[in-house]
Amino acid sequence: MVHAHGIVGDRFFPPTIATDDPFATDELMLPSVSYIKTPAGDGSPAVGTTDVAFEFDKEIFPRFALGISGDWLHLRPDGQPTAHGWDNFTLSAKYELWRSDAHEAIFSVGGEWEIGGTGSKSVGAASTSTFSPGIFYGKGFGDLPVQLKYARPFAITGTLSQDLPNSADPDALEWGFALEYSLPYLQSEVKDIGLPAPFRQMIPLVEFAFTTPENRSEGPTTGTINPGVLYESKYFQLGAEAIIPANNATGHDIGGVIQLQIYIDGIFPKLFGHPIFGER
Repeated sequence: MVHAHGIVGDRFFPPTIATDDPFATDELMLPSVSYIKTPAGDGSPAVGTTDVAFEFDKEIFPRFALGISGDWLHLRPDGQPTAHGWDNFTLSAKYELWRSDAHEAIFSVGGEWEIGGTGSKSVGAASTSTFSPGIFYGKGFGDLPVQLKYARPFAITGTLSQDLPNSADPDALEWGFALEYSLPYLQSEVKDIGLPAPFRQMIPLVEFAFTTPENRSEGPTTGTINPGVLYESKYFQLGAEAIIPANNATGHDIGGVIQLQIYIDGIFPKLFGHPIFGER
């Protein structure tokens, strides 16, 4: 299988859904469709939110990529009219700072800029911008001793970023990680146990995504726990996860997400899969 995303040593790290991964590569996520219902609070009703999102990233220089993403929202507040429209668009940058093939490890730095005023006020898009510098990491466990060979398919990716709005809104710490077990890695790098298709091309995972308000806010940490599975092919990845509120402040209803990642460098190798300037 040709992997169009992140490889470190013998490890393929798939694009994750709820948390960002550490790779500065050519990507096209189109679409990601999710639904979750947030609880009522502070006089506002509970809201069912359908989110249809996209993201495109392009490697500009070796190991440095720029991206753009957006979310179209359909909101159904209890007892009130529905609303729909685009949330603010976001620009991103990421640089792969360090990697170790022998230890299947990578560390990157980057950030996002939510561009205030580019979304619709009907869905609550802010008129002010938010800057979010952050770090990203990934680690595969293929370097474990032979006695633990069946733990070698495990890998972890994660992110830690600081939201800095250019307004009186509170800052927030965004943090999360994904724990994966790669069945393709098991088959190719540990032992071929004879898994049939499509299971031999699947990566079960659990993602944890949290937000911790800071300074001018006394609100609790909110977040979700997202168990799911990713199916890998040469030209795309199809993923599905449940969205489970981590605490009462996040909500009480379980949601879900389905996402399609198109491996554009596998489909258009002359256009994608390499930086515009220089060579990887």
